[in-house]
Parts: sequence; C-alpha cells; structure tokens
Amino acid sequence: MDLSRRNFLKTASISGLTAAGLAASESLITSGNEQSVAQTPAVSNDTRSGDMIYRTLGRTKEKVSVIGLGGHHIGRQKDEQESIRIIRSAIDRGINFMDNCWDYHNGGSEIRMGKALKDGYRQKVFLMTKIDGRTKASAAQQIDESLRRLQTDHVDLMQFHEILRLEDPDRVFAPGGAMEAMLEAQKAGKVRYIGFTGHKDPLVHLRMLEVANQNNFRFDTAQMPLNVMDAHFRSFERQVVPVLVKNQIGVLGMKSMGDQNILKSNTVKPIECLHYAMNLPTSTVITGIDSLQILDQAFEAARTYKPMSQAQVAAILQRTADAAARGRYELFKTTNNFDGTAKNPQWLG
Repeated sequence: MDLSRRNFLKTASISGLTAAGLAASESLITSGNEQSVAQTPAVSNDTRSGDMIYRTLGRTKEKVSVIGLGGHHIGRQKDEQESIRIIRSAIDRGINFMDNCWDYHNGGSEIRMGKALKDGYRQKVFLMTKIDGRTKASAAQQIDESLRRLQTDHVDLMQFHEILRLEDPDRVFAPGGAMEAMLEAQKAGKVRYIGFTGHKDPLVHLRMLEVANQNNFRFDTAQMPLNVMDAHFRSFERQVVPVLVKNQIGVLGMKSMGDQNILKSNTVKPIECLHYAMNLPTSTVITGIDSLQILDQAFEAARTYKPMSQAQVAAILQRTADAAARGRYELFKTTNNFDGTAKNPQWLG
C-alpha cells in the first residue's frame, strides 16, 4: 500500500466492514505470507454436471455455473447470428449465468441476448444485467429499457455498474437516488436480487458496503476483478473478498485475463487464469467468450479444475509478482480505458 493511501486511511472514518478488509490486507503485507486470505475455495459448494461446476450464490439458494458468459464480448461479433449461436451453445453445454449491461454496445449486447433467450432459453438461465444510473429517474428508465431489450419481465440479478468513485455509494443511497428505483423494481417483481460492480479500487467496494450497512441494506452480490495479478496491487481478493464471504454476499469474479492484457505478460496461460479465479470463493467467474473456440476453452477450464494447493497458489503469485507491480497489466485499475461512465457521464443521470 503506498504512502498516500496509508495517510488517507489514517484520516478517513472507516466502518467495521472497511476495517476488516484492510486488516486482512495489512496482515498479509506485514507477514510476508504468499498465501492469500481469500484463497479458501468453496469446494463444499461444488457440484458437477457434465463438464460444468455449479456453486451456490452467496446466501441465496441459487445454483450458478462457475463460468459466467460475459455480456460485452457477445456484442462484438459482426454477425448477430454468431452471437446468438455462442449464447445458445454455452447454455446447451451447461453455462447458466448470463452477464450483461445496459450500456454494452449501446444496448446491442442486451438486444442480442434477448433474441438468444427466446424459444425456452430464458427459463434455463440465471440472468444478470447492470445499470449506470445514480438517480432514481435514470435508474428506473434504464431498468425498464434493459427488460425490453432482454425480452423478459424480470432479471434474476440487477447490479449497480461501475461503482468507481468514492461518492458513487452516497449517490446511490441518497434520497432520490438509484437505490429507490431498484427497490421499487424489486417490489414490482422486475428484479430478484441486487448487487454492484466496480473495477477501480477495493476501497470503493468497501465504501459501498459501508454505506449499505449504514442504510440497513445488505447486497446479494458484488462483482470485481479477481485474477493472478490482483493479489499484488490494489487487491480486491485480499481486501474485499473476506468481507463478502463473512457476510454471505455472493462473490462474482471478472477480468480473470484483463481483456487479454494479463496474458501479454507471458507469465500465465488462459486456463491457469480461470483456475486461479475459480479457486477463490467465487460463485461465478465471468469471462469474455467471443467465439466457439473460446467457449471450448472455458469448458476445458471447468472440466479440468481441481482445488489448488497452497503451494500451487504461492507458485503462481511468485511467478506474477514482478509483472503485477504497479498494475501495468490491470489497466482497468490504472487508466480510464475501461471506465464507460467516465467517458459518458450522462449515463449516471
């Protein structure tokens, strides 16, 4: 942890939730222990069917596939029919967790997924999407737009997207804020479970949990980058995951390969990246699948996964330590390249 962050933490008002996460991180930093506190795989939750593993989502009774289909990547194909083919092939083979977002490809990803989920496919999946709105009005509008595009009357999980700034939690929970719209949507049966996502700094996730606690609200899920390099730099694995596990909040991993940037370090291979993230107490590891070949890779990772030993985890952490320094392969933390709401502030409302 750098000096400026230490000074911030000394002067900030930190709740018990935040302090717990930071204490876990600090204990590892000072002890020199290479085994992460978060590397406690939920193998007791694992059930296999075919080549896929299923886990319970937090304190819910929902069973979700350990591999989730990333929503952004299924909007990248030139041919819409190819996107639909990928989605349906994933479902037919056992992936039931569908990720999406109101802003992906200006709604294109949701539209394609909506078409793919016709003909009985909607009933086979746990459908998640995200909204950017921070005000009640903008959030309500985006919720309804997402449902129309997805051609469904409800989603199983709706998440507040890109909680990146320390003020985002306050805006969500403020009077007239997005949480009011989300709770109304849940009461109306449009949303079953509520979560949030972010990729910038674990402190912001801890702040979101803190503000939720102050408002007597407990999220069902939280989504964050979990990968072989995260443990070394602004670590969600070390600071946030232990808090989520303690509070039975479902852990959703993303950016296991950092949109291929982590692979450019030449320290790990794709299936190693997926296995590492699966070895955490994640319910689902959401990964980008933009071709049937990459879909095969995801299923191979699930088929060959076995809980990793402490020695195996330590070896990967040692191998990636130098490359992970300063976050140069986790550009979602160190640049605004992945910050859609920073480039489009009007989405926030």
